[in-house]
Amino acid sequence: MQKMLDENYYKLLHELQAVDFVLVELNLYLDTHPGDANAIQQFNQYSQLRHQIAHKYESQYGPLKNFGQSYSGTPFNWIDAPWPWQV
Repeated sequence: MQKMLDENYYKLLHELQAVDFVLVELNLYLDTHPGDANAIQQFNQYSQLRHQIAHKYESQYGPLKNFGQSYSGTPFNWIDAPWPWQV
């Protein structure tokens, strides 16, 4: 059974997608500019921001990843639909 999702669910997913995009771009840049201290600082700031958003999401809506990469509530809530990539 699919649960009802509030507006905050979609807001947090959108924030995660935006931060993930920035992290991918910074990672690609750092592949060719590994000594750029400013880019490394930005990468670390966005990594921390991503961790905070993901923690907030998971505490409200359940795990983002499986196989031990995210904690589960009780009962095991990985099976709760929809999964983030289904919305």
